[in-house]
Amino acid sequence: MSEQLNIVLCCSAGMSTSLVVEKMQQSAYEKGIDVNIKAVPVSSVEEIHEDESIDVLLLGPQVRFKLNELKQTYENKKTVVSVIDMMDYGMVNGAKILDDALKLLD
Repeated sequence: MSEQLNIVLCCSAGMSTSLVVEKMQQSAYEKGIDVNIKAVPVSSVEEIHEDESIDVLLLGPQVRFKLNELKQTYENKKTVVSVIDMMDYGMVNGAKILDDALKLLD
């Protein structure tokens, strides 16, 4: 992967998701993957899609109800939208969540 990937995590508030982002970034660094990862609250995620390219949009389990709506919002942007596994999210398993995100792009 030569160009930088953009992964956005979407949650209700952002506290636990920021820990997940840190763990994902650490895993990406260790694997030599060039990736930009950030967390945003669900209330502002749709503002991003106009001015940023997002490769993968991951929803925290607490906002999984937004999955279909966000898939429709991003379908023309070639953005993969998925829900983070509840167990991985709860355990803050950033390495596994990153691996799952990368598999979505294959």
